[in-house]
Amino acid sequence: MIAVARLFTYPVKSCRGIELCEAEVVERGIAHDREWLVVDSAGRFMTQRDWPSLARVTVSVLPGGLRIEAKGRPKLEVATPPPSVRRREVTIWKDTCTSRSAGPEAAAWFSHLLGTDCELVWMPPEEARQVDPDVARPGDRVAFADGFPFLLVSQGSLDELNCRLERPLRMDRFRPNIVVDGCAPHAEDDWAKLTIGGLAFSVVKPCARCVITTTDQRTGQRSQEPVRTLAKFRTRNVEVLFGQNLVHYGRGEIRVGDVCLIEPSLGGPECR
Repeated sequence: MIAVARLFTYPVKSCRGIELCEAEVVERGIAHDREWLVVDSAGRFMTQRDWPSLARVTVSVLPGGLRIEAKGRPKLEVATPPPSVRRREVTIWKDTCTSRSAGPEAAAWFSHLLGTDCELVWMPPEEARQVDPDVARPGDRVAFADGFPFLLVSQGSLDELNCRLERPLRMDRFRPNIVVDGCAPHAEDDWAKLTIGGLAFSVVKPCARCVITTTDQRTGQRSQEPVRTLAKFRTRNVEVLFGQNLVHYGRGEIRVGDVCLIEPSLGGPECR
């Protein structure tokens, strides 16, 4: 039986995630997922790719805002910006989005942490980005996630990888929203659709992995793994693949322990 083993949301993009027992699924994915973003002085998104210290930032969702913490820094409580707050256009990849500034105190907190001028912004619910129309329907939306509302990884995939590594890695290196268990390693490559808790999902694109996976999510320290090892057996068209991106249909709740009903595809990615 394949079932949900773990659930995560990441309220501030590239900061630490929050593990959940159950998750509310809204139009843009799991509630609060990547609603907030750190941007540079030009409004360009900032992530652990260039700023691994973001891995040290712990986020808690509060009624009407967030609590943000990092070792050696004072706690910061940020209110969700009301409509009266100035709007700011920000850029993530090739997309330009409208956001609201979290204010000067949050900007100063992150600027001190990262050693450069930056700002924390929030995407209101009425704003959203279109998911890649080449693999999703018109109207499929996402907040500040890289490109898709959900990332799914199977526990079997991580277990197989860890058998090849000198030091096993934690699942948080891969920053999934949904972790499933009870299937063979990389079985998710061969799925077309799945249903969890009555909600339908389409498996739309393998997840190409970057330097963030080499970042320890507790310390922000970098190494060569797991990309070096994954490249030996999970490469297709020069991309290193691990996990699958999903889009969802409708709203509802999903829970740890929910059984996954799988519809297989005709074939998965051919990784060497």
